[in-house]
Amino acid sequence: MRLLIAAWAATRTVVLLCVFKVITVPGPDVTSDVSVIYQGWYRVLSTGVFPSDDVTWQYPPAAALAILSPALLPFLEYPAAFYVLACAADAAAFGLLLHASRRGAGREGSRGRAGAWVWVAGVPLLGPTVYARYDLMVTAVAVAALLALSRGPRTAGALAAFGALLKVWPALLLVGTPRGRVTRAVWCAAATAALVLTAVFAAAMPGALDFLTHQRDRGTEVESVGALVFHVARHFGWEGRVLLNYGSVEFLGPYVDVVSAAALLCTAAAFGWLLRWRLRAVEWTASTAADAAFAAVLLFTVTSRVISPQYMVWLVGLAAVSVTLRTGRQGPPAVLVVVATGVTLLEFPLNFGSVVASDALGITLLVVRNGLLVAAAVLSCARLWRTTVTEPLRRAEPAAGRVGGDGPGEGAGAPRREGGLLPR
Repeated sequence: MRLLIAAWAATRTVVLLCVFKVITVPGPDVTSDVSVIYQGWYRVLSTGVFPSDDVTWQYPPAAALAILSPALLPFLEYPAAFYVLACAADAAAFGLLLHASRRGAGREGSRGRAGAWVWVAGVPLLGPTVYARYDLMVTAVAVAALLALSRGPRTAGALAAFGALLKVWPALLLVGTPRGRVTRAVWCAAATAALVLTAVFAAAMPGALDFLTHQRDRGTEVESVGALVFHVARHFGWEGRVLLNYGSVEFLGPYVDVVSAAALLCTAAAFGWLLRWRLRAVEWTASTAADAAFAAVLLFTVTSRVISPQYMVWLVGLAAVSVTLRTGRQGPPAVLVVVATGVTLLEFPLNFGSVVASDALGITLLVVRNGLLVAAAVLSCARLWRTTVTEPLRRAEPAAGRVGGDGPGEGAGAPRREGGLLPR
């Protein structure tokens, strides 16, 4: 325990020294998002309206709370207050993972401190970016929601809704909730919380829903999986451009709309797979909701038109929760995500110039990082399917034979019977 806490304190000290520029990190200044963009939004939001005229504002209404949060520390300048609060969110998630590991020690619920170690190791691998974006705050809410599920389904649902109104993706936490009473409680609480919070923001602050139309003309972001097509095509005469567009560096030009449309189709296919999994799953364990959330966010990350560096902290947080739970089978994909996070630091900010230039180093780093993420997504989905569909059905076959005799069709129906492998 002491080693774990010491490791967290040491690594976070280094991250703080980086964002306060005591330690200089090569590449673009990642803190400018806080000192320029976030602080600019803060000034607008402080007047009681959303920055509707700014197309880089692409966030749901509760994101305003994250941008306004430095007002809680009025004795610090805006950037310093933001970094301190990001560190506090980091500490909160770490504390929740530690508490979960201690609470479940020796029982089915937890496998010890493995998840806390994933968090301690994974977060600082992203470098100063992790404290210079509000995604860490969102991830802390997601971690809290998943860990609350076993004891307080309604609390988990409300937290998931709040997270979704901070940055959409925590809505995927609802994918793997156990069918029946738990799902009804979680989904009803989430829907109620989302409707109430959205109504409050819409009534109190004009422009709360304008973010919905601010991404219509996006290109393909240079770090995404689909962008590899254009990184290679540039060496064969492709005539597109790399521009700062909608707040990120994107490819614009011929066939970008085709690749972007293909990414959307892949996302739809991923959603279809998740729906099929949910319909086919016959057994839930203590970790199934976390495992499914991890798999879902991996799928939607690798199929997205955009993979910003800070997205990695989402995956690290979900991997940490899944690994914390004893019944989880997501250890190997969690390791791949942690390694991919380290490679992300190499491509941004350390070698982002090479990525933008599509040179050999930049392409290699993207192939490695995105390849790790795709492998993690495939492995995570395969393990989720095996533990909730394949293995329970295989175990049910001999049991059905013993109970129901040798009559035709007995084994196939066994997992669905009352008292069988119905999800808990």
